[in-house]
Amino acid sequence: MPVKNRFAELLPEITAWRRDLHENPEILFDTQRTSGLVAERLRAFGCDEVVEGIGRTGVIGVIRGKTDSGKAIGLRADMDALPMNEQTGLPHASKVANAMHACGHDGHTAMLLGAAQYLAETRNFDGTVVLIFQPAEEGGGGGREMCEDGIMDRWNVQEVYGMHNWPGMPVGAFAIRPGAFFAATDVFNIQLEGRGGHAAKPQEVVDTGLMAAHLITALQSIVSRNADPVDQIVVSVTSMESSSKAFNVIPQRVELKGTVRTMSPAMRDLAETRIKAISAGVAATFGGAADVDYQRNYPVMVNHEDQTAFAADIARSVSGDCGEAPLVMGGEDFAFMLEERPGAYILVGNGDTAPVHHPEYDFADEAIPAGCSWWAEVVERRMPAA
Repeated sequence: MPVKNRFAELLPEITAWRRDLHENPEILFDTQRTSGLVAERLRAFGCDEVVEGIGRTGVIGVIRGKTDSGKAIGLRADMDALPMNEQTGLPHASKVANAMHACGHDGHTAMLLGAAQYLAETRNFDGTVVLIFQPAEEGGGGGREMCEDGIMDRWNVQEVYGMHNWPGMPVGAFAIRPGAFFAATDVFNIQLEGRGGHAAKPQEVVDTGLMAAHLITALQSIVSRNADPVDQIVVSVTSMESSSKAFNVIPQRVELKGTVRTMSPAMRDLAETRIKAISAGVAATFGGAADVDYQRNYPVMVNHEDQTAFAADIARSVSGDCGEAPLVMGGEDFAFMLEERPGAYILVGNGDTAPVHHPEYDFADEAIPAGCSWWAEVVERRMPAA
């Protein structure tokens, strides 16, 4: 079954939804306008149940098939934008300062709405579809909050599927991989304490700047000398800020911030242990002290083997092919849903566009029919009409 004709017919309408969302981006859990529009459309489509306020501002839509096998499949799209300014110059560019759909969540939401309209019209399946529209994927953990609100048990979800657009892949092509796919994303904050003083009298101070410089270098030994070379791990110090901005003052305190990306629980444990030990050791070497706050955020996103094979088969039926996706060191809070239920996450090509999280990025509307068709086929093939 290639791209469904119904989605070619709906493409102008779905594109209009997508561009409206793009013009009006909302950050993290502050998705009241987006959530309201999603709920309004789901009701207009004739969904059997529409519930707002799940995971703070998430929306659930329920569509029941012609018959009820007792099966229920969850389909998830994220709704939030990024806190950055757009530089595309497009007619539908963001109208909101410091907010931009630079990751394509506007496209994900529009594609799932398109699939919802089709599924509500046809209901050619045996079971229940649970549409999950999630806020705060970009660092807020909205997926975790929706799970904590009990979406899997409340709607008896047995499998769950997600999708993300992917620049650099041909428009409408698909790629996926089983097992670990997106990395765990942790953050750290290191407070270095020394003894400040006059820059012309270094013998009287405990220099936190020197301490920080050695520590930044030493932290890279986690990757180069502690981790097995075949394991994936990234340790990046991304911010350094001192308690003084003066030219002639050695600061009392320096704060370092950074991120750790790993693909296994063992590497995650190693990174946290070594960051704390190295920070304490380097600080002590120079006569100072280090206080490390290490926070574990999104876990590794792990695709389940059976559901991944099924998702790939559907992708091949839609586009003719499904490639092997690369390991991704970025994070994805769909991981929380895959910890609760078996399922799979797939990439759909966005063409030769700017990368995600770039001020010149835009979602490729030409990918909409393929994405919608994949959603619909997942439902109709996983829960075939009796």
